[in-house]
Amino acid sequence: MLLTSVIIILREVLEAALLLSILLALSRTLSIKFRWLYWAAGMGLVGAVGYGLSMRTVSNTLDGVGQEVVNAMMQLSIYVCLIWLCHLFVRCSLTAATMTSRQSAVMGYIVVLLTIREGSEIFVYLSGFSHTPGVNQGLIVGSLIGAGIGLSISVLFYFILLSFKPQRVLWIGCSLLTLVGAGMCLQSSQLLIQADWLPAQHPVWDSSAVLSESSILGQVLYALVGYETRPTPLQLAIYISSLSIMTVLLYLTNRYWQQRGQSE
Repeated sequence: MLLTSVIIILREVLEAALLLSILLALSRTLSIKFRWLYWAAGMGLVGAVGYGLSMRTVSNTLDGVGQEVVNAMMQLSIYVCLIWLCHLFVRCSLTAATMTSRQSAVMGYIVVLLTIREGSEIFVYLSGFSHTPGVNQGLIVGSLIGAGIGLSISVLFYFILLSFKPQRVLWIGCSLLTLVGAGMCLQSSQLLIQADWLPAQHPVWDSSAVLSESSILGQVLYALVGYETRPTPLQLAIYISSLSIMTVLLYLTNRYWQQRGQSE
């Protein structure tokens, strides 16, 4: 129970915390106050508990695959928000434009969805064993260890990002958000395959013997780039497509604002 709790909580915490550390580093670089984080975290926690309590009802919808579909839609919504956010960050780095409350709201919306998505999983896991005798100690200790490791890695990641020059932080941050966004699309495809909304296929490879998803490095790569040990051809196509879309849009945004700045 101890090791299981560490792995499960680490994955859920790390995925949200790493993305949050990137957003906070970019906000710090652009001198954006963290007010958006407070209301977003509060709304996300309330939403996570509410979603967790209604998980059985949600799961029974859409012929028993409601949970998978809802989670997949949340992942795709985050991907769309990341595209918009990267566009705004690139614009701010090349012009005198400042971040407005609307852009801060986009970051807040991402945090709300992240907290609901990951927080509900933690809530359901912990509440499922809360009344089981003999497992409470291992459950609590394992959860605390997993959360501690995840938060520690994210804090370290945050300060590593801030150690670079501001211009580099923006581009490194946007590059990481592009990878995270592609990972979100990959994860959503996994959920839709589980729901039989996408076809199941034979995996292209199996890298579990080289790097297990349950290892700390595997968890970090899962959170950052959507690392999957047994990806199917369809999943690879979705990952490459989503990565290419964000990369091309960032390139076009950068080129547009550079040309506009030169013309002025």
